Amino acid sequence: MNLPPPDLLPVVLVVDDEARSREAMRRTLDEEFHILEASQAEEARALMERHEVAVILCDQRMPGVSGVEFLKEARQRWPEAVRIIVSGYTDSEDIITGLNEAGIHQYVLKPWVPDALLATVRAAAETRTLQRSLQRLDVDLRTATPVLRQRRSEALARARAVFDFERIERAPGSPLDGVCAMAERLARYDLPVLVLGESGTGKELLARAMHYASPRAAQPFVTENCAAIADTLLESELFGHKRGAFTGAYDDHPGLFQRAHGGTIFLDEIGETSPAFQVKLLRVLQEGEVRPVGSATPVPVDVRVIAATHRDLEAEVRAGRFRQDLYYRVAGVTLSVPPLRERLGDIAPIAQRLLHDVGLELGRTALRFADDVAPVLLGYPWPGNIRELRNEIRRAAALSDEDIVPARLFSLKVLHGQAGVSAASGNGHANGVALPASGTLAQRLEAMEAMLLREVMLRLRWNKTHAARELGLSRVGLRAKLLRFGLEEK
Repeated sequence: MNLPPPDLLPVVLVVDDEARSREAMRRTLDEEFHILEASQAEEARALMERHEVAVILCDQRMPGVSGVEFLKEARQRWPEAVRIIVSGYTDSEDIITGLNEAGIHQYVLKPWVPDALLATVRAAAETRTLQRSLQRLDVDLRTATPVLRQRRSEALARARAVFDFERIERAPGSPLDGVCAMAERLARYDLPVLVLGESGTGKELLARAMHYASPRAAQPFVTENCAAIADTLLESELFGHKRGAFTGAYDDHPGLFQRAHGGTIFLDEIGETSPAFQVKLLRVLQEGEVRPVGSATPVPVDVRVIAATHRDLEAEVRAGRFRQDLYYRVAGVTLSVPPLRERLGDIAPIAQRLLHDVGLELGRTALRFADDVAPVLLGYPWPGNIRELRNEIRRAAALSDEDIVPARLFSLKVLHGQAGVSAASGNGHANGVALPASGTLAQRLEAMEAMLLREVMLRLRWNKTHAARELGLSRVGLRAKLLRFGLEEK
């Protein structure tokens, strides 16, 4: 029987059917957290009923109910608990689906590193503390005294500074400059905006910057990923529900449109919604009111809608998968965020910013890249964009024993400059290598030279004699170029 947790320690629930794994996690975490242990989902449910859990650390492979299935249930019953999945299979379909459906904060790859695991759980607990603080602040602000109004003003000033357009990391002359300039102009007007761009390009960050530059900045900014949950749950999440509307609806639940009243709602991946749900969303946007599930009384709402999608919505309209009338409602103005492979000049400053953030997360603020990292980052097409770049940097930093992070610690696909696509795919890659589409002439030529050298060396199985002959170089000249671009190591 676990003792009641000390008041000052966040509670972490470790769910794993292997006793040795639970013990290892306990030894890693118990100095900073109060640890509860469960060997299966049923035992975990009982603990969650009795304790206020901050973080759930759950193994994927368990008898009976899998980790993702349990975390899906936990999201509905205990939404404030931050959910982390532990697995040895990064490409598992269950894991990929569960990241969205179960609202998983992060997954930890086996075998895990103690310091990295501690940093991950620490960040998750801080996220939960911040969420609760924001909820309490929202309640306080609604009954604001002069002191609270002053605090609100100060918090708004800090938020505007953090989410300023100038804080969106990019290089001078970046293709993103024009997008940010247009977004900043549009921010002052109450127009619906549709943000187009691939997953991981920073569409939500752009939407936040627009909100905090708008007259609605003092009101809430709320977000929902429309692809993350089923239509029935999405309707309840956005429009709210009344007590008893369905099984499990124990209390009235205000939807995100009501919570965003006076502010902005960001609907990510709106292109993934079904035609049936699109009809309901269209009515809300036309009438300016929501009808909670199970209620006959509409509730007026005043929100600005910023939507985003990675799909070509005009093509979806022509194909009959997206309603034309809804398209014109959400696409008052359209902004397109270019993918990272078309912003080669932005990779270096973004990578430096991400390394700084990862250093803070891992408690290693002196982290810096080795000289051989830049050509490697420029030579990969980054199909997952900034999100993929962040994951690669976090992985390399966690694996590095020194403060200098070398290129060899990045994954093989990044080192080889390949993303598993062919030139025939039309994505601007030749033999899986990204071709630069922007940047200065010198930057583009240098990146292309590095990619050509890598392609030749890989194709000739690192035979320098044959490579030098094909490229018309001496072995000394070839070696100098390989050293220059950080390609000397296979």
